[in-house]
Order: sequence, then structure tokens, then C-alpha cells
Amino acid sequence: MTNQELIDALRAADAVQFGEFELSHGGTSEYYVDKYLFETDPDCLEAIAEAFAERLEPDDKLAGVALGAVPLAAATSVAAGAPYVIVRKQRKEYGTSNLVEGRLEEGEEVVVLEDIVTTGTSLVEAVEALREAGATVERALVVVDRQEGGRENVEDAGLEMEALVTAEELLAERE
Repeated sequence: MTNQELIDALRAADAVQFGEFELSHGGTSEYYVDKYLFETDPDCLEAIAEAFAERLEPDDKLAGVALGAVPLAAATSVAAGAPYVIVRKQRKEYGTSNLVEGRLEEGEEVVVLEDIVTTGTSLVEAVEALREAGATVERALVVVDRQEGGRENVEDAGLEMEALVTAEELLAERE
């Protein structure tokens, strides 16, 4: 899967939008990548899952950050034949009160999947939760790196981050 094929899939899903948008961290942007459009489009989701699967080792276990990366983890799990866990943003108040859902063994190596990285905060928090649950986490795969400092924050947390597409690549034809 080439970067251009992924960019084409994101655009075909109408996931790249232009205008004035407020972002989750409070900043604004002249473009927005709508993860819900690309994650609910079967062709785009399949392309992303295949691209992630190509980057995995045979024994990798996956983790999807709730809510956005759960469809990515599920689709990649099927494409790669790899099990996955779900990392909640906050501990549930009932049942098992788990922060990490699914089977996770002490010391197990996990690759975290994330949709879009802007500041990297949610990804770093998920990695911390996984590590506290006993996982070994050294790597993250993301769909889009907005190139707004997230990579540096993720790397400062001791994590290697690989993006399928960067904002520069995604916006290249617009300039």
C-alpha cells in the first residue's frame, strides 16, 4: 500500500475537509481529518488495516485507543490475524473496572494503533495505561500525523511512532 493510495482513500471517504475547525486540544486549524468518516468507510478502513498489517511482526499484539482507534484495531486484527486490546480513556465505574479491555499478559509486547496525532496526549496516556497494566510498549502506528508536536511528545514517552500519512503529504496537492 503506497502513501498515495492511502491519501486517495482518505480523500475518497471525504475525510479531509477544509474551513475553520476547532481541534480537541483547543487550537484551530484550516483543515480537519474526520476520523469517523475514514473509519466508517469500508474501502478506506480496509486500506488502513492493510497498511498497518504490512508494518507488523508476526507475533505483535495490538491496542486500540478508545474510541477512534477501536475500528482500526479490529480491522487490523482481522487483516493481520493479530489479537488486540482496547484502552479506555478512563476506568469504567462498574463490572471489572478495567482500563484495558481484552486479554493482556504481563510483559506482553503491544503495538498501539491511533487515528490522528496532533499533540500526542491521548496516545501517551494510552501507552501509560498499557504499561501500568504490565505491557511492554515501544511502538505506535498512526494514520495521520498532523505534525504539530505530537511526534516529539510521543517519542519523549519512549515510543517509536510511524505515521501512514503526514499532514504535509495529505495537503500537498492543496498548496
